[in-house]
Amino acid sequence: MKEFDIAIVGAGLAGSLAALAFADSGRSVALIAPPARTGDGRTTALMDQSIAFLKVLGLWDDIAPHAAALETMQILDGTVRLLRAPPVAFRSGEVGLAAFGYNIPNAPFIDVLDARIAADGNILRLPNGVTAATAFENGVELALDDGERVLARLVVGADGRKSKIRESAGIGIRSWSYPQAALVLNFSHDRPHGNVSTEFHTESGPFTQVPLPGRRSSLVWVLPRKEAAKLRDLPDAALSQAVETRMQSMLGKVTVEGGAQSFPLSGMTADRFGKGRIALIGEAAHAFPPIGAQGLNLSLRDIMALKELLQMTEPAAYDGIGERFDRKRQADVRSRTVSVDLLNRSLLSDFLPMQFLRSAGLHLLSALGPLRSIVMREGIEPGGSLKAFRDTLRERVTRKQA
Repeated sequence: MKEFDIAIVGAGLAGSLAALAFADSGRSVALIAPPARTGDGRTTALMDQSIAFLKVLGLWDDIAPHAAALETMQILDGTVRLLRAPPVAFRSGEVGLAAFGYNIPNAPFIDVLDARIAADGNILRLPNGVTAATAFENGVELALDDGERVLARLVVGADGRKSKIRESAGIGIRSWSYPQAALVLNFSHDRPHGNVSTEFHTESGPFTQVPLPGRRSSLVWVLPRKEAAKLRDLPDAALSQAVETRMQSMLGKVTVEGGAQSFPLSGMTADRFGKGRIALIGEAAHAFPPIGAQGLNLSLRDIMALKELLQMTEPAAYDGIGERFDRKRQADVRSRTVSVDLLNRSLLSDFLPMQFLRSAGLHLLSALGPLRSIVMREGIEPGGSLKAFRDTLRERVTRKQA
């Protein structure tokens, strides 16, 4: 039986990044997952805090050539309702950043991670599925689908919404669904995007264009499920025209790249994010619609929090780390889940008071710079606005004392 300090089950973006982050401390790490499916045309927008973490791990230089900066994020009301919101633009320079973050295609992103994992002597990649996880006093035993067994002092479940690790730990979930699907695709366009991401709020959900390198962008278009499937199956020329029309030709002529995909929208949170020697990260712990660029950013904060706990804990004392991790992640995960859910449901609602609140909120963001700054900082880093306030006060006190 092979033994490791840490076993990570699941080798998507979250699991792979966790393996590199935890092996960085010199601990022995097993990354356990069947070979990944190819052909992922999706992209991931990572905010400044997440980019900083990639730099700490020494990954950013290899990823940067594939990424596009997000310097401005604008929200436009694309509804035809009685109460419409004014345009709102968030500019990274307002909070002292060159960019809020970067949009990265998933395929080259995972290629970079795979290459680094293969070269890391502290990580052993096991191309197996896990059929069961059994906790003992000194570790967690994993049964693999080839009959082998692995013992780890800590197991990290990064194995998605149907997590076998979560199930084996007896951790329940709360799940819900929406009457929508996300149509996901990439497209080229005649006009430069200027590193501006535009989100149209429509009656069916957000229509979000995000820059890619060159005159290319990615798109997440939230629609009723039947309409999303219908658009997905259109010929490329007809789908290109539909995207251009919805964008009001802001980027000129649009040419959709092949391989549009659609995904039903749903949400899920685990009842707890850790137990004993087991911790849950990524979509094993929380999953919600691709709205507001929260998914992998939230998962990276899972990894950062667990890495911080590991730095304070020797492998022999991992027996209660799951509970400590759960307490550390509750507030962030719950608050982000609620905010994304409320935003999506507010767009679907025909209830006039709800429309008024959404419109009034965006009007305040448009008119009040300090409020806009708070929202931007919180979107980039939870607690970022409070940290900036403390830093400003400290700077003023220092100037007075000088």
